[in-house]
Amino acid sequence: MPDTSKETTLALLQDVLKKAKGFGATSADVVLSDSSSVSVNRRLGKPESIHRSEEADIGLRVFVGKKSAIVSSSDRAPEALSQMAERAVAMAKNVPEDPYGGIADPSEITKTFPELDLYDPHELSVEKMNAYADRAEQAAREIKGVTNSDGAEFGCGKDISYYVASNGFVGSYASSGFSLSVSVIAGKDTGMETDYDFDSAVFLSDLEEPEVIGRSAGERAVRALHPKKGQTKQVPVVFDRRVSGGLISALAGAISGSAVARGTTLLKEKMGEQIFSSNITIVDDPFLKRGHRSHPFDGEGIAPQKRSIIDKGVLTGWLLDLNSARQLGLKTTGNAGRGSGSPPSPRTANFYMQPGHVTFDEMIKDIDQGFFVTQMLGGGGNIITGDYSRGARGFWIEQGRIAYPVSEMTIAGNLNDMWRTCMPANDLELKYGVDAPSIRIDGMIVAGA
Repeated sequence: MPDTSKETTLALLQDVLKKAKGFGATSADVVLSDSSSVSVNRRLGKPESIHRSEEADIGLRVFVGKKSAIVSSSDRAPEALSQMAERAVAMAKNVPEDPYGGIADPSEITKTFPELDLYDPHELSVEKMNAYADRAEQAAREIKGVTNSDGAEFGCGKDISYYVASNGFVGSYASSGFSLSVSVIAGKDTGMETDYDFDSAVFLSDLEEPEVIGRSAGERAVRALHPKKGQTKQVPVVFDRRVSGGLISALAGAISGSAVARGTTLLKEKMGEQIFSSNITIVDDPFLKRGHRSHPFDGEGIAPQKRSIIDKGVLTGWLLDLNSARQLGLKTTGNAGRGSGSPPSPRTANFYMQPGHVTFDEMIKDIDQGFFVTQMLGGGGNIITGDYSRGARGFWIEQGRIAYPVSEMTIAGNLNDMWRTCMPANDLELKYGVDAPSIRIDGMIVAGA
């Protein structure tokens, strides 16, 4: 992305701030995400659809004392931006004060921006994108037992994020992403099952080969054929690494500063306590090279931090933006995320559970009967009560081995118990931005629907 465009955009955003101050704002900040994406959908080697989008939404937040308002627009015309600034200030004057509101103090903003290798300049033609999708689908359809296809999708996107504030902060960074997915059907008539595989990467060269993704999708679909009704009992449950990240997504919600400040989390009094077993460490890393959620500064111009949120089982900190930090009498941890039409709120960066020391096979070898979960539906964990319930499908474990597929299952437990007893395998992949290895949790309730 050319520097001339970048410099022109930054100058435009600084001019918006000047206009806001001219209309009476005591402070202000502005964000812009200049993004483009293309995706192709193919089925049975033929085109299904192609989508192309380009967006450049500007979000202006103004403060008049402790009163604030946010206005967003996609119109960069000078007159439109001037009207946006005037409208935002007028709105801010007519809302209640927020005693914890306000942009960062100049002493808090970061002035250094680490190089995180987040932008791949590769430009792919639609023909090449089609070829990636076709290769994945063809490899899946070549698996014996695969009878049809839901299709394959290849997508790529580029984005440059800008943040400018009246406290003197000026920053931007570019990022890219590539993804490939395929879903196929095995069996026939009333005995059909479907499954998928997927990969995504910041750089095209890091994306898994289409044939590998395709074969995996086909093999998964065939393995799911002829499922049985699962048993209803209390057994160990093993979460596939495709779905185990959901368990730490629930943790992220429970340690969000806004939830802690409201008192709407089961962990509100648990700081410094052992909530996982001592072999569990969970990291939030904004500096991971080519990471899906890496960033050199947060949504308020603060330097982010790499932290072990769970260190040997102990909860060490919250995810804080400026507002929630002020409410709690703490300092921000640089975890603010920001959209063009919404205020900052706490978010994770690359959030992952470190792998354990046992293989998947070693982890299940002593399970007499258990449930290996490969897909989940609906529900989730309630971060206030800890109650957890999900629909699930996967495979029954017998005598330490995967025995047969099961479907229409429900799994239930409580997050406190699940976190305290979970055991990780050594198969972590950093694939989604929120990741965990395969995880075993003993004593969960499983029920056949």
